[in-house]
Amino acid sequence: MDAATPPHPELSAQRLGGLLRAEVLEPLKSSFVGKDEIIDLLGLCLAARENLFLLGPPGTAKSALVQGVARQIEGRVFDYLLTRFTEPNEIFGPFDIRKLREGELETNTAGMLPEADFVFLDELLNANSAILNSLLLVLNERVFRRGRETRPLPTLMVVGASNHLPEDEALGALFDRFLVRVNCPNVPDEGLEQVLAAGWRLDQRTEKLNGATHPINADDIRGLHGLIPQVSLEAIRTPFVELVLRLRGAGITISDRRAVKLQRLVAASALLCGRLAANVTDLWVLRYIWDSEDEQEILSSLVSQALESATDEARAGGHPRSLVSEAPDPEQLHSDLSQLAAALQAGDEVERSRLRDRLTLLTARCQWVPDAQQRTFLEAEATNLWRTLETQP
Repeated sequence: MDAATPPHPELSAQRLGGLLRAEVLEPLKSSFVGKDEIIDLLGLCLAARENLFLLGPPGTAKSALVQGVARQIEGRVFDYLLTRFTEPNEIFGPFDIRKLREGELETNTAGMLPEADFVFLDELLNANSAILNSLLLVLNERVFRRGRETRPLPTLMVVGASNHLPEDEALGALFDRFLVRVNCPNVPDEGLEQVLAAGWRLDQRTEKLNGATHPINADDIRGLHGLIPQVSLEAIRTPFVELVLRLRGAGITISDRRAVKLQRLVAASALLCGRLAANVTDLWVLRYIWDSEDEQEILSSLVSQALESATDEARAGGHPRSLVSEAPDPEQLHSDLSQLAAALQAGDEVERSRLRDRLTLLTARCQWVPDAQQRTFLEAEATNLWRTLETQP
């Protein structure tokens, strides 16, 4: 292929989606104990250029997670703790004094939100009316507007955090701009030792990243955004509509505008798996659209039911987070892999084709075994079976 020729979209999806997962998300999972779910959702929102809301108390690594993602791709970060008295200048920057002397109102945005790739707003729901409208434009349109001044923003993702949900109706519009919501609690007591060890390693790892070459950068993420419209949603249109209607029937509020935007998350899930066609497994993203904590169980149940219609082929190529509700049994996986190894010895070509499909599904499930030692053992078994499968005539 000529160097000036852009890569085929499918190859771009496989490369960029794979890099985001392998070079950004997976390393973070080894650094932050008990945050795999949040990290997967950060990756999803990053690929979709959508906003993520974290619900949890202070000290649960919310800001550190955003900083960690940004560091992996050399992204510029704007991190700010909002109070009821926060002024627009603190977020967007002060007016440029030199321009002001010339009679022009222009904002000096150096180091402020309008120049950031990643925005983290802690205690988001403290936002006051002075900055509310400007924030809504940032969240919904990626535009900064102040007086006559209007400029597009480079923002890849906005993450908001709070230890409570909105009670004031005026903040409902702000909260609604965060399409994905997830809990960010403290790690259970039994995991504290792991947290301490991981935190100590994280400082060392951060030092190594400074000045290192990054295999994926902010421009690559923007390239991923360009692929979103090219993802085919035909295969999931009917099940998506059916699921939205079931959720509405269960009392979950999903406006038409929100339903349309959710399609971007479905498409992003497909891209993270290297696909340009969404399948039923990509509907896992709808687990995280709750407005209240009471809705979480209802969403989880109805989305899991929708995922049951996925074929083995769809599951094998699906986003691993779609399997999270089916926590794999390590003993059963070991038994299945052993049976498959025995069948490989005697299978003819037709049987081998079926076994290949079965091994693909089992390999995908291995990575979601909770215990790290068991997961490593099972993944090694699966890898050996793939080698056998590929080397046999």
